[in-house]
Amino acid sequence: VILILTKLYDFNLGSVTESSLWRSADYGTTYEKLNDKVASKTILSYLYVSPTNKKKIMVLSDPEAESSVLISADEGASFLKLRLTFNILSLLFHPVEEDWILAYSHNQKLYSSMDFGRKWQLVLEHVTPNRFYWAVTGLDKEADLVHMEVRMPNGRARYVTCRVQSCTEGGRTYPFRGSIDTSSLVVQDSYVFIQVTTAGRASYYVSYQRRPFQKIRLPKYSLPKDMHIVSTDKNQVFAAVQEWNQNDTYNLYTSDTEGIHFTLALENVKTSRGQEGNIVIDLYETYITYSKGHDWRLLQAPSTDLAGNAIHCVLPFCSLHLQLKMPENPFSSGGICSESSAPGIIVAAGNVGTELSYSGTGMFISSDAGNTWRQIFEEEHSIWFLDHGGALLAVAQAAGPIRHFWLSFDEGLQWERHSFSRVPLYVDGILVEPGIESHIMTYVTKEVGSSSVGKWDTQDAASMETTPSPELRQWQVDMVQ
Repeated sequence: VILILTKLYDFNLGSVTESSLWRSADYGTTYEKLNDKVASKTILSYLYVSPTNKKKIMVLSDPEAESSVLISADEGASFLKLRLTFNILSLLFHPVEEDWILAYSHNQKLYSSMDFGRKWQLVLEHVTPNRFYWAVTGLDKEADLVHMEVRMPNGRARYVTCRVQSCTEGGRTYPFRGSIDTSSLVVQDSYVFIQVTTAGRASYYVSYQRRPFQKIRLPKYSLPKDMHIVSTDKNQVFAAVQEWNQNDTYNLYTSDTEGIHFTLALENVKTSRGQEGNIVIDLYETYITYSKGHDWRLLQAPSTDLAGNAIHCVLPFCSLHLQLKMPENPFSSGGICSESSAPGIIVAAGNVGTELSYSGTGMFISSDAGNTWRQIFEEEHSIWFLDHGGALLAVAQAAGPIRHFWLSFDEGLQWERHSFSRVPLYVDGILVEPGIESHIMTYVTKEVGSSSVGKWDTQDAASMETTPSPELRQWQVDMVQ
């Protein structure tokens, strides 16, 4: 089943004036318009799929037009529309219980639903955006516990926990005694992190397995002005710390099991900005580690180029440099691609030389988890994995229209060119099934002011010609699930 939300944007009015929800139950061969089932005049804004039960769908209306939610328990075959007394900005589904949802409203109020959106109850007011978390299974005693950062009148914040259905003053707990900096609460795996600034200097605290908070200990020479938690896997914390003399780089630190004592792992790690302005730490740009940050080394460049000519690149003066870019287009792949269902295979954009360069970018692949690399394209491509990595699909990141895909069945050793259209099209990107176990893809193409959607099956390599779904022409594709 594929669900697509499309919107008609009026540039004169500067707003969305119409939307449609489309459903396909045959991998995108045909689409049904669901507007009559979801109230034809309702303008829809966002589409959610429950992470624990893919049959449960939730669609939000545009809050500027009306406040309502549409819920489905049969993969969008039918919907129930319910009016709301508040506008939803974002949803957070429970990691285990499929019917439990947290909803954040435009006026900083947090609501909860225990029946997949049929009834809602206020949890707490003045909650900081994106600073609320469901209980972590195995650590928090109650599954319906929620961790929140709540703003105070003086501009500071408090760390508050409570059960969502009984978050009265008597039911609240304050795990940290004093106030904390706003937008500093992070609840991740076994750890809880907060930041407290006193006299212009920030201090960082950690709670391991919900024990009392301890002050994080960085080396004495470190004078941090910012810290980001990168990873908390396998009972160790990776933290990116920006020192007082750094502007667009961070130093990478690793911790002991409790996340208290940190040691320097790598200096001057490059950063970039995500789509929402958030800091993105580039851990994969130049170096690789097999000891979780204890030892790092440069990437060895391929021994030959695509033409078979020898590449004279000697470490440490020359190496392979990879780009970690956050794509603005949700249908395209990023600078580095890997999938858990295709272990060991990494495809990345980068260059060979003394330093990272964004000109002369080529595509490289590794079949042994980054130990050795070989070049597969001289120009930048978007790459998608199919059938557990048994097939790789490449589309050139061209400024103009294209009509060809490249397909490889041997991890990029050989590539076959296939046509997907009789005429060149602007390709926005490709949608593959979550889990990448199938050979079927949906491609999104762009024309002036509209989009089209088509289907392609790599198992039928003898007939690669595809045609767009006529039902989806003249619509701006906004979301695909």
